[in-house]
Amino acid sequence: MRVCPAAMAFSTRCPATPETRYERGLAVLDQVGGPSGRAVLNGRADIAPDLGRYLIEFAFADAYSRPGLGLAERELATIAVCTTLGTAGPQLRVRLHGFLNVGGTREAIIQRGGYAGFPAALNAVGAAREVFAARE
Repeated sequence: MRVCPAAMAFSTRCPATPETRYERGLAVLDQVGGPSGRAVLNGRADIAPDLGRYLIEFAFADAYSRPGLGLAERELATIAVCTTLGTAGPQLRVRLHGFLNVGGTREAIIQRGGYAGFPAALNAVGAAREVFAARE
């Protein structure tokens, strides 16, 4: 059995035993993104195919697969950054789905409010409302 460090809080096995960095990244993307993860990636392939590869290899194969944090913790950190930026609405919605896909809860999302600033927090709550409604 191959242990997947980033997924240990939620699973004791990697979804697959991938051979390449890209395949390892796709395995993590599938775990976090669910069925829509690859759709987001494929939706950009005609314009910037290498951008998708870089995202999979760096973000998911390298960063998300590091030991020390579970996938929900990584997603929560990413949600905090997207919220604080205030300009990453589509990415925030994707990351909110990812957070819920790996066991995150609605309560954890409330924490970001006072730290990102209330305008950014209010925008993030709007994105969260859309995500929650889509999942019900």
